[in-house]
Amino acid sequence: MAVILQVDFDMDGPFGEDMAEGFRELAESINEESGFLWKIWTENAEEKEAGGIYLFDTKEAAEAYLKKHTERLRSFGIDSVNGKIFNVNEPLTTINGGPIVP
Repeated sequence: MAVILQVDFDMDGPFGEDMAEGFRELAESINEESGFLWKIWTENAEEKEAGGIYLFDTKEAAEAYLKKHTERLRSFGIDSVNGKIFNVNEPLTTINGGPIVP
């Protein structure tokens, strides 16, 4: 069953185009993660927050990635990482056009 991983954390920047340029290699590497299906990158420059919404094929894959990503963010000096995993209600998500990949 597909699961959503929601991650957010405080970050001073970069944001926007600078973020896209600076994190391109990271974005490409995420595609290689076990069980990874897609990610929506999130940012709020005014509140100095960033993160993402991920879809993984299993809870175990999401948990493993959250552990790895939390350690990576801490190595960047980001101490407080919020991560939550949710089951996806596929019938309702499909009604609303959510991008569920089996």
